[in-house]
Amino acid sequence: MSKYLLLLGCSFCFAAPAWAQDVPDTTVQEDEQYDPIVLTHRIRDTYITVVASGADERIATTGQPISIIGSEEIEQVQGADLTRILQRLAGVTISRNGGAGSFTGVRVRGAEAEQLLVVVDGVRVADPAAPSGGYDFGNLLPGGIGQIELLRGSNSTIWGSQAIGGVLAVKSSTTNGVQGSLEYGARDTLYAQANGGISGNYGWLSSDAAYYHSDGFSAADGGAEADGFRQWQIGGRGGIYLTDALNLIASARYADGRLDIDGFPAPAYRLADTAEYQDTRQLSAMVGAEYTSRDFELMAAYSLSDTERDSFDPTFGSAPGYSTDGTSQRAELRGKWDVSDEFALRFGGEQEWSRFSSTFDTPKKANIGGVYAQIGYDGDLVINAGARLTDHSRFGGAVTLGVDAAYPIGDGWRIRASFGEGFKAPTLFQLFSDYGNQTLNPERSTSVDLGVDLGDRNLGHYFAVSLFRRDSENLIDFVSLPGPPYGQYENVGLARAQGVEIEGAYSLTDTLIARAAYSYADTENRTVGAANQGRDLARRPRHAATISADWARGHFRLGSDLRIVSRSFDNAANTVRLGGYEVLDLRVSWQASGSFELFGRIENVTDANYQTAAGYGTPGRGVFVGIRAKR
Repeated sequence: MSKYLLLLGCSFCFAAPAWAQDVPDTTVQEDEQYDPIVLTHRIRDTYITVVASGADERIATTGQPISIIGSEEIEQVQGADLTRILQRLAGVTISRNGGAGSFTGVRVRGAEAEQLLVVVDGVRVADPAAPSGGYDFGNLLPGGIGQIELLRGSNSTIWGSQAIGGVLAVKSSTTNGVQGSLEYGARDTLYAQANGGISGNYGWLSSDAAYYHSDGFSAADGGAEADGFRQWQIGGRGGIYLTDALNLIASARYADGRLDIDGFPAPAYRLADTAEYQDTRQLSAMVGAEYTSRDFELMAAYSLSDTERDSFDPTFGSAPGYSTDGTSQRAELRGKWDVSDEFALRFGGEQEWSRFSSTFDTPKKANIGGVYAQIGYDGDLVINAGARLTDHSRFGGAVTLGVDAAYPIGDGWRIRASFGEGFKAPTLFQLFSDYGNQTLNPERSTSVDLGVDLGDRNLGHYFAVSLFRRDSENLIDFVSLPGPPYGQYENVGLARAQGVEIEGAYSLTDTLIARAAYSYADTENRTVGAANQGRDLARRPRHAATISADWARGHFRLGSDLRIVSRSFDNAANTVRLGGYEVLDLRVSWQASGSFELFGRIENVTDANYQTAAGYGTPGRGVFVGIRAKR
């Protein structure tokens, strides 16, 4: 690993003279028409979180482990791959079945990828037709994203089903003005995106659009045929100020993509080059109203999410061989009443209707509803405690509890702790497909977290350390049977994930800032009597770290990210090993004028050969260049 650290250090050799000099002069000269690059901006939005309670709150009012990434950091990292941004957060690991656009799972603190609740502009975007009902990050491009929030830990008290592994909320940018970027690079990759917004006395409006195309590389490791991906997406958000207290809000997003995939052709039935491809169309939308007064806030909304997939194999004709359609509709109400200067009552309820169908499955439906309440105290001691009652049309009721607290211990330090319960309802596929089981119960979890932190990760100096443990039960798995249908889904699993996370940022000089995020996650199958009892959970590396650095002077910036991941196993039996790896990215940008920025990067500088899913390839070295314009 030393060679990677050496390369990381060499990327900042230009910064060395600044260490021995006085603070550099970054004052704008009279004939300059633009501002110099600075390392950090005090973006106030990164103090506000929605994942803690479902409404906008100061991050200091919760003891839950939450990280926020702002738009400036997203731009700094560059590129169309959202996982390169998410891996800068402690506790996050990624697995991907090939190149860009391929199924991409995000695991937080050793949870299953499908146990992470994903919300985009207020809409839950999981696919009800997917076997485990998760969200595929391969279909989400970062263009137009203004903020990413991650809650690590179970929080079904506020968020209901699926929040076992945490909650990830994506907010689109609402900045006034127009901006766009265009980049081109390795594997004939083109990525163009633009977004803009306006606001006035009567409301605001913003929109974004993006197009991505890449010839890619073979999804099957060692294959000769490149598997490409193309996608276009468009989105918009807006609000109308009816009165000083009442606003109408709406958002919509549509994405259409085509992905070349590899399959398991006869007679070997091993992953290999094929001509198969998949078309995916995703629509999400929300309309609602917000009421805000001095002591009372209320939000009501209706949302829709629909995912359609068609899979094609040209060797069998032009018609899709398999198609799925998953839809969810949701009505919700959330509120907050400031009972006094120190006490607040948060409350809410929702009803969700989901539906799925496929080529081989007739339409099936289910609905789930729930109500919750949380009391909060915000003094020197911050404490929140709440409960949720949920009712599902198939398995009945569930109760979840949650408590968190934080207390300042001096000089900007604070100690925090949280306890949360989570559950995940069986998916419609698990209930009603040919392998379904209508007697399934929800997966359940209990998580605890204890941490201490200093500052904010979006400012110059920051440090946080967390200890965590999550116990899960009733985990749903596919169990083989001796006769037709030769298997079905059953509640069979117990699991534990525990470990430590350490992250921090430090301004070494006024021109150089370093960041690091490290996590140790010990995961174990604890299913009593099972063949895999005591083994590691699949695709859960114990160690994962990202070390980043940025140097800026005048209008010039250098940056690097080193990702280090330990070995793991691809299967539950721990017989298929995934080796550890290190990947180094270098990036550069130059603010050519007040409106234009030139940028470029080298991904996987050392051309490391690694896998995050057995048999699937990963990208080698790639060079990309681009231009960004703002007005």
